[in-house]
Amino acid sequence: MVATLYSQPFSLMIGLASGLIASLSAAWLAGNMWLWGAVALRCTFGMAVLASHILPQWKPGPGLFRSSHCFHRAKLAYGLTTGMAAALVMALPLPRALGLLVVGEALVYAISTTGRNAGRPMVSIGQMVLTLLPLSITCLLAQERAVQILGLVLGLTIPAMITISLTNFRNLRDSLAMAETSQRLADKMQLLARRDGVTGLLNRSGLTHELVDLQAVLPEGRKLALLWVDLDRFKEINDTLGHQTGDRCLAEVAARLRKRVPAGAAIGRFGGDEFIIAFETGQLEEAQSIAQMVMAAINRPIRVDDHRLDIGCSIGMAALPDHGGDMDTVMQAADLALNHAKTHGKGQVALFTPAMTSNLVRRKEIETDLRQALKNDELSVFFQPIVDLHTGRIRAFEALVRWFHPEKGELRPDEFIPVAEESGAIITLGNWITLQAAKAAAHWPDDVTLAVNLSPIQIRAPGAALAVLNALREARLPAHRLELEITETVVLDHSPATANFIEQLSEAGVRFALDDFGTGYSSLGYLDKYPFKKIKIDRSFVSGLQAGKTSSAIIRAVSAMGQALDMEIVAEGLETLEQVAAVREAGCTLGQGWYFSRAVPDYLARMLLDQEAAMHAPTSTRTHRGKAAPESLRKSA
Repeated sequence: MVATLYSQPFSLMIGLASGLIASLSAAWLAGNMWLWGAVALRCTFGMAVLASHILPQWKPGPGLFRSSHCFHRAKLAYGLTTGMAAALVMALPLPRALGLLVVGEALVYAISTTGRNAGRPMVSIGQMVLTLLPLSITCLLAQERAVQILGLVLGLTIPAMITISLTNFRNLRDSLAMAETSQRLADKMQLLARRDGVTGLLNRSGLTHELVDLQAVLPEGRKLALLWVDLDRFKEINDTLGHQTGDRCLAEVAARLRKRVPAGAAIGRFGGDEFIIAFETGQLEEAQSIAQMVMAAINRPIRVDDHRLDIGCSIGMAALPDHGGDMDTVMQAADLALNHAKTHGKGQVALFTPAMTSNLVRRKEIETDLRQALKNDELSVFFQPIVDLHTGRIRAFEALVRWFHPEKGELRPDEFIPVAEESGAIITLGNWITLQAAKAAAHWPDDVTLAVNLSPIQIRAPGAALAVLNALREARLPAHRLELEITETVVLDHSPATANFIEQLSEAGVRFALDDFGTGYSSLGYLDKYPFKKIKIDRSFVSGLQAGKTSSAIIRAVSAMGQALDMEIVAEGLETLEQVAAVREAGCTLGQGWYFSRAVPDYLARMLLDQEAAMHAPTSTRTHRGKAAPESLRKSA
């Protein structure tokens, strides 16, 4: 409102100039000393009005409001001297032409000021009253009737102009208020357009603008680190507890991120359960330290109502200019690093390296070829025997997938299984393996079971239990002859989908084995919660680098626990007779490994069973108290 007083300076200059011309002309024509004095005062205050109007334009800032007070006082004084000069002309015995000149100019000035100074009604009304009131009183005291009527008209003009001045003020105030409201709404809309509604963080659009700004002000010699964070188990929360719980989980993650990132960092929700953090840093080691703090903050359990949520995250990291000259390239590098972190065990921070680009190309090729291989029947199911360590008899076969690519040759499972899990093809692949293996197992003796390893993604997929039951039904394999192997990480996720899967299949008669036992967790509560009938000790304790005195003690402890819980213990990775003897002495009941046999096609698995059946029971085991494997098995190895 104050600023409106300083708009249109040209109109103010014209008004002052015309007023001073009229006053000086009247004083010169009248030749009256008192009138010259009044005109001199008016000129002085007119210059003060002009100065207090122009100076803030040269030096804008906080002094504007202070300058407006000087402007107000100068204008009031100018109005008073205008009215006094006009009243003096009307009071003196001067030609009426001079009276017409000063009265007309004073009236025009008084009326015009109510419009020009509407932003400050007290100023406009004060000027108008101080101008017209002295003139009106003087005219009312005159002898001529016409002059008295003029005084009455001037007096009536005062309340009329007061009304107009206040109306103008309200209109101007409302217009400015509407303009400010519109601006605030526009600012709010712009803010909302760049903010995520769930977390309050920047959305993708806002993040893009913020990254450009951060790059523009990045000092020379400094780096702009970018962390791409992906929550590992968020989809399960949404699927099992609902989107409202998922949104509250995201909001809590956002709050933790704000507390862990450096001041001035840009934090955005890039979509779904992915977040991007960008901040200035000096060294990559410093950025990696911050990434570890971010991961530690997210890994802490989140409490939503009565639910304890353990989500975890994977983080890909890249930096400008180390990994690219622009933000698009750096974001691609961080995305590649994130993919690397997720496909190598999750729950880790991966810094981009150029090798990740070639690895991505390789993985994309494998993903495309794998989908084609499922259509072209390029995959095969092989079977590795699981042998009773005391009788030497084959108790089960584990189904293992093999891929013989027409151009690349045989691809290892550790090459294509992670790609299948990441792309979602593992569900189709896993169901196919279960069906093909079940069809082969249906021709085995009734006392030989089939072991199939399931991916966590396959277990959590909708209708996973039904897919297994359908495979058994189609293959005509009794449910009790199927044994599904799952890892510790699956049961430790506390997923309702996993619990329902195990419960539904257990009721149908399917048995469960715990695979890769002892590779990272110490909680054993799930052994009592879930119906495991078998524990498979990871090969690293038998034939890996960890094998030794400590691992032998661990095997003994697990075997004792299995005996107490009425569970069979399988030792994986057996390659020598000494290892077989050691694990049998430690208490393991079953063994699996190259010492007995590699994984073989279904017809060779059937041949091994036929050879075993052909042998007489007393001589079928070529062992002395279990110290050797069957001859047929050792030949196949």
